[in-house]
Amino acid sequence: MDGHDPMPPAATITTPTGARALVEALRLHGVDTIFGIPGTHNLAIYEELDRSGVRCVTPRHEQGAGYAADGYARVTGRPGVVVTTTGPGVVNAATALGQAYSDSSPILLVSPGVPTGHPRDGRGYLHESRDQSRALDALCAWSHRVTTVREIPAAVARAFGRFAEGRPRPVHIEIPFDLLDLTGPVKIVPPYRITRREPDPSALDAAAALLRTARRPGFVLGGGAQRPGEPCPGEQCPGERPQGEDEPPVGRLAMRLAERLGARVVTTVNGKGAVPESHPLALGTTLHLAAVRRWLAACDVVLAVGTELGPADLWDDAFALSGRLVRVDIDPGQMHGDHVADVAIVADAELALRGLAERLDRQGAVPRPRREAEPGPGHEAELHELTRRWSGQLAALRRALPPESVVVGDNSMCVYHGALVGMPMDPPGRFLFPTGFGTLGFALPAAIGAKLGRPHLPVVALAGDGAFQFSLQELATAVELELSLPVVVFANGGFGEIREEMRERGMRPVAVDLHAPDFPALAVAYGARGCAVKTPGELEEAVAEALRVPVPTVIVVPEDD
Repeated sequence: MDGHDPMPPAATITTPTGARALVEALRLHGVDTIFGIPGTHNLAIYEELDRSGVRCVTPRHEQGAGYAADGYARVTGRPGVVVTTTGPGVVNAATALGQAYSDSSPILLVSPGVPTGHPRDGRGYLHESRDQSRALDALCAWSHRVTTVREIPAAVARAFGRFAEGRPRPVHIEIPFDLLDLTGPVKIVPPYRITRREPDPSALDAAAALLRTARRPGFVLGGGAQRPGEPCPGEQCPGERPQGEDEPPVGRLAMRLAERLGARVVTTVNGKGAVPESHPLALGTTLHLAAVRRWLAACDVVLAVGTELGPADLWDDAFALSGRLVRVDIDPGQMHGDHVADVAIVADAELALRGLAERLDRQGAVPRPRREAEPGPGHEAELHELTRRWSGQLAALRRALPPESVVVGDNSMCVYHGALVGMPMDPPGRFLFPTGFGTLGFALPAAIGAKLGRPHLPVVALAGDGAFQFSLQELATAVELELSLPVVVFANGGFGEIREEMRERGMRPVAVDLHAPDFPALAVAYGARGCAVKTPGELEEAVAEALRVPVPTVIVVPEDD
């Protein structure tokens, strides 16, 4: 068996245009929303999207389309779909795809390409590039240029199968421009159901034996423990589950194991929200604190679930474990990365943790951890020192936001030094952040995508003034969509982190002090609301009010350099 469980054979054989074949295939895979901008070469696709009733969301830049699709995918578990035109449209979206690859987000980018008969050495065609499919292949899991109308539904099926079967990462399908209006015989079938990868029982036995005898156990949960699995078309979207049933199942199982073993649990940035950060065993998203890294390095057994344990997670290129490592990951390549697994469980994380829990339950009592299994008081002191600059504002945000809120952060100091560690979240809350690739301008468009994906949940965007100016034009998109969306901008007059790094090098700050517009006035010009606040109390009131009005609200929080 290859793990593919086909649905009933309700195949359709027709002679549609390439554009119609594409849209029918997308709809069969549950797509009802796309993000993108119409252009000369993709008009046939938009014609079919409109005819089929697919919602078309138009950002002001294709990079914003990619981020919005990423936000949509992260909160729903469904792939986000982007449609661009050729050439610059594709390249504009490339940065967002690089971020999605780093963070394992399932994004499908569909674009036209130069016609099938186009010479390889070029001819000055509109939006022509040397080889846009190969360019995207360097950033995505794969990029494929189809050559016939018949091949289009197969390419879509391959993309969605890739999202469901392994580590979800972005893919690109290029359709030559002339095929979009060309007709041909096409067989369009419903998507295959992908069975989840079962863990190897012997690996579970070995892992359970290690964990049972651990005296200083520690757990690390990454993005693979955070996100819901992709629902099959026709099944409930995670955003539509009944209240109280939205906590990530992997997180629930991990905390059950942690309670059984007395293990402390830390999450990576992408894992934030996988477990309740109020739990006594939870250390929050604190891997970049030196005290927490020392604790992790001293653990005799570490269970790492759905994480690379990479430098972007640890903020330390030279980090090394001293104990044994059990890795649970859907990606077999992770077992031999910077931290080689002593026990490798290549499987769906939920199935793997369930199997571990069952084995430990059968084995009876386990030894309790020693006192040195704790990070120690240095952890709390370091945490306080890191976050004190924003502590009042973060507490105000937490009071203003309902517990189920989705928080979308940008690569700004107020987020990675502030909200990540200083704003505890409990499921079903979500925290979206562009780690790894580390782009700027993510927060606002990704928040738009998240709000569209889960419209019944409050969503807030957090950004510094430098990052916000990468994508502030997407305020117009949020206004058009009538989204209740607080956008909190912490303003320090430039690229604050880089300014501090320059000073630490002993150099004069260069090219980091930025002129900022009057953000509240700019918001009003876009048709949104805007205000500036000075105190945590004013911030709390402004965010609460922003959640009640049907337009985005830019809330500026001045902060010291």
